Amino acid sequence: MRTTIFAAGSRGDIQPCVQLGLGLHTAGVAVRLAVPRDFVAFVQAHGLEAYPLRGDVQQIMASPTGRALMERGASHPLQTIAAMRALLAPVAQQMAADALAACGETDLLISLAVFAPLAETLASLRQIPLILVEPTPLLPTGAFPAPGWPLQRSFGTVANRLTGVLMLQVLWQWYRPFINAFRQQHGLPPSNAAGFYRSLSARPLLGAYSPHVIPRPADWPAGIHVTGAWLPQPPATWQPPPELAAFLANGPPPIYIGFGSMGGQRPAALAALALEALTRSGQRGVMLTGWGGLRPTHVPASVCVVADVPHSWLFPRMAAVVHHGGAGTTAEGVRAGVPSVIIPFNFDQPFWGERIRALGVGPKPIPQARLNATTLTAALNQAVGDQGLRERAAALGARVRSDDGVGRAVARILSYFREVSIR
Repeated sequence: MRTTIFAAGSRGDIQPCVQLGLGLHTAGVAVRLAVPRDFVAFVQAHGLEAYPLRGDVQQIMASPTGRALMERGASHPLQTIAAMRALLAPVAQQMAADALAACGETDLLISLAVFAPLAETLASLRQIPLILVEPTPLLPTGAFPAPGWPLQRSFGTVANRLTGVLMLQVLWQWYRPFINAFRQQHGLPPSNAAGFYRSLSARPLLGAYSPHVIPRPADWPAGIHVTGAWLPQPPATWQPPPELAAFLANGPPPIYIGFGSMGGQRPAALAALALEALTRSGQRGVMLTGWGGLRPTHVPASVCVVADVPHSWLFPRMAAVVHHGGAGTTAEGVRAGVPSVIIPFNFDQPFWGERIRALGVGPKPIPQARLNATTLTAALNQAVGDQGLRERAAALGARVRSDDGVGRAVARILSYFREVSIR
């Protein structure tokens, strides 16, 4: 069995696909990951085959358009359409062509569900079965408003489901001109938003998040399975930089602060604000600069700044974690059993911030547009000082650590492939 996993986006999108690939490889499946070229080394470092897709995601998101989108996406979903088309235009056709080539001699295609319209096209052209995977729910449901919808509070069953339909329309409009041009190039009829919905509801779909965090909605089709998050295990032989090891040994657990690729347009100001909040709250801190480009200056001795540390190693050693609310980072914080303070910038991040609040394992999320030293200080004080919150975070972490997300996903994939092979 030969499988191609198509994944594009930030590291938070690629990381779970790498973990799935490792699980499939262990089960004896030949795995190839089709990823943007800036993630090829990351995939190969895990011992997996990588097929490079043209387009540098980090460079795209670091552009002025990309940074602006990081800041305003959550509040203005319709405005993301023009911005995303501008970002995708230089690379979309090249990436689609490369993805098609990556599926050569492949028995099964696995794709991030957000790219379902392209994945359907690739599977059709190669005449191979398709499985969709998602780190954040995409299919509309009456159980909760759609991730990406600006207001993250329940509007009732019918309205919640409508937000999901509308958000799928927004996502489809991101890709529509590129997907249909690619389909026309290969002699296929144009697709539409209804086709996007049909793909999500009719194809096997694996939710890479914990049922303890998002219970499976009762109105989803039978082919959707919530497996648990696909997270790396803490590295057994990894050693922290000496300055970080010394810092952790010489005081109480600090607070993690990092925003991944979400530095926005003012990374230096964001870093200064975080440092001020740590000082006001009297807490030690570990700040990860990330590829969002946090640029701290005048760093006090109570804060250690590092470029990159595995979250799976670092988070269990923290008193709390402050981050942007990406699906993977949120899952890591929950698994660690420590409170999360989420500063959502856009897209699905407000959804994860609201989930953390609703579960009682973190303060109310602070949208980055409302973030200041006063609001962040209050959230830090609550995260480290609220004993009930800390106990709930520890209890949820213990339950989530019992999940075998990758194992369940691999079992579903192998079972499905056996079914379609018999037909």
